[in-house]
Amino acid sequence: MTTLTYEAFLDEVTTLLTEMYELDDETAIKLVVDAQADDYFVAHDDHEAMRTVEQARKEAMALYEARQNKVQTQERQQLRARHKKS
Repeated sequence: MTTLTYEAFLDEVTTLLTEMYELDDETAIKLVVDAQADDYFVAHDDHEAMRTVEQARKEAMALYEARQNKVQTQERQQLRARHKKS
């Protein structure tokens, strides 16, 4: 299995987010940059074997799912706040 450089791996994750989930480039880049800032990709940087296209696909799926869960949680919180004001 071919491994990627760290930068190429992050690019692949970003590209997959745009292709698999039809996110615009800005949103996909923000997801990857935010994850990187939260040290999500530290192990990938340290371990070359983790930087494969297959792993990039798994990471894109995980980041998208986490984003969706965050959005749904925020929507529920806003709905509860509106009901409390009524």
